[in-house]
Parts: sequence; structure tokens; C-alpha cells
Amino acid sequence: MTATTPPTALLHARDFPTHFETEQALEDFLATPSRDLIDDLAKVDGDLIILGVGGKMGPTLARLARNALPLSRRVIAVARFSETEVRTMLEAHGIETIACDLLDAVAIAALPKCPNVIFMAGRKFGADANNPLTWAMNTHVPALVADAFRASRIVAFSTACVYPFVPVIGQGAAEDLPPNPPGEYANSCVGRERMFEYFSQTHGTPGRLLRLSYAIDMRYGVLADVALKVWRGEPVDVTMGHVNVIWQGDANAQALRCLAVATVPTSPINVSGPETTSIRWLAAEFGRRFDKPVQIKGEEAPTAWLMNTSEAERLFGYPKVPLSQLIGWVADWIAREQRLYGKPTKFEARDGKY
Repeated sequence: MTATTPPTALLHARDFPTHFETEQALEDFLATPSRDLIDDLAKVDGDLIILGVGGKMGPTLARLARNALPLSRRVIAVARFSETEVRTMLEAHGIETIACDLLDAVAIAALPKCPNVIFMAGRKFGADANNPLTWAMNTHVPALVADAFRASRIVAFSTACVYPFVPVIGQGAAEDLPPNPPGEYANSCVGRERMFEYFSQTHGTPGRLLRLSYAIDMRYGVLADVALKVWRGEPVDVTMGHVNVIWQGDANAQALRCLAVATVPTSPINVSGPETTSIRWLAAEFGRRFDKPVQIKGEEAPTAWLMNTSEAERLFGYPKVPLSQLIGWVADWIAREQRLYGKPTKFEARDGKY
């Protein structure tokens, strides 16, 4: 089948599309909930507010939540909405929207205090161009939100970048490994976690810190970055030679399901695919699918940003969409030269500068 019609009511692992004909088909599929997600959201009461919904993952997370929750429970999406079409689209799908600058404490105080909060705001791309703004977005805003929503459950998006590099031959960084990352951006992300931890300890706020590694859809992510270089005949840098990746729909579903397993105080959980995926192997695989030669530069470092996702697998099971399916979808998308976001992950960077 191809994803050319609205998605079925539930995500079924045996019913994946062979490819996505359009962006609308892709968006609809990303918004298709699983029975597991519906069941877990039924375990927590109340409305849901999503703060910082305007990024790459936020709109589909909001739609996914709307499709997984009964209509009696509100889904409220909050962002600056500098792109008005995102707001229009969300409202067309039954999601309430509120325009808000999350750097404004007065505006945050005026937001509906829903029992369930997904916090997605943050700054990464171009972070080193304005480090004070990066720290304000990644530490000051979390402090404002954690204080204002002290009576809610808060699942806050974080990143694998809070970890130090770990050996590629090991099991990856587990949640109990102390943060010790390179670069100002990554350290500001440690600050974000510390703010949520402090207010959770102070007020007894339940939550989770979602340490996410490389969510992807067809329009962005490590797979698209590697595939595009192979398609264009450009060299693929393998210095950062290994990564974890996860389908954006799986990452969003696990974030929402974390509401049902929130802890007091809040605690980290690693979210990504369990495979340690070789960049060199990915390049060769895309070269095979495109029938193009592959150019490689650099040599693999013995360490990388890798995570152990065994706790997420214990709670949520294996991601619904396997790596092999992701590679096929991305190869098709790139070969048909479909739209990309133009926001490379910069996965090659080992100095923490973005």
C-alpha cells in the first residue's frame, strides 16, 4: 500500500505504507496512534497542554495526542506561531492554540494550568551564534514553566547530548551516567534538566526528562543527511561513526506515554532506537539503493553519543517502526527529491558546536 489516504484509526506494525506519496500522507501517518498509546493516556486524567509546539516534532505530537485522546479532553498547543499556517492546521484538527512567548513570565502565568504538560521548547540550531539566548531558552524558560506548572505532570524533552561520549563497543549511556557533555549548547541542556529537577524536588511535581537521540522523518534527521550526501555524490563524514535513531512517530508516542510513568522527583529516560547504527554502513546501504558510488571521509572515532534504551523498551516495548523500514522510506523520499527542512543535524560535530 501507499500512504495516500487518511490513516486507519490505529497504527498496526503489519500495515506500514511502502512509501509516502505526499507530505500530507506523511503527516497523517505520524498522527496515527497505537492502542498502547491510547491505553496509557487513559491512565492519566485531564487536559493536555504542549509548550513549544512549533518545532519539527511538535505539530505531529499534538495531532497524535488529539487522535489518541477522547474529545472531552482538551489538547492545547502553545508557541509563538511565527508560521501562521501551523496554527491554522492545528486548529483544523481540533487542537486549541495559544500564541505565547515562553520567555514572558506573565504570559506563562496566564496559560491554562492543565494536569498534563509536554514541554518541547528549546534552542539548538545556531545555538553558538547567541549563547545567552540559548541559555535563556534552555534554562530560564524551564524554570519559569516548572514553577508555574508545579501542580501538573511535566514530560520535558531533553537530549542525548547531555551525556559524555561513550565507547561504541559498549551498551551506550544509561540514565545513571552523570552528565558531562562538550560544548555550551549541551551544557545548557543539562541546565534545563536541573531546573525541572529542582522544582520537581521542591514542589513534588511528577515528571520525566526525555533524553531523545535523533528522531527522524523523511524531511530531516541523520538518515536524510546521509542519504542526501550519497544522492548528491558528496563525501560522508564518518568521524562520528555511530548513532541511535528513532522514527518521529515512535518518539512522540513514547513522550506522551511518559505521562503515565511520571516519577517524583522527575527522572531521565532515554528514547531512541536500540541499534547502534554505523554511519559507514548507512552510506553503503543508501548507495546500494540509489545505485550510486559512496564517498567516505574520515575514520570512525572510538566513542560517540550513544544511549542505552533498555528502560524505555521495558516500559514501552520496541519502537513500532524498525530501522529497515526507515531506511526504505528515506531512500524513496530522497530519490524522488521531495521537500526537506534544510536543517541538517550536524551529527558529525564532536566539539559540541552547532
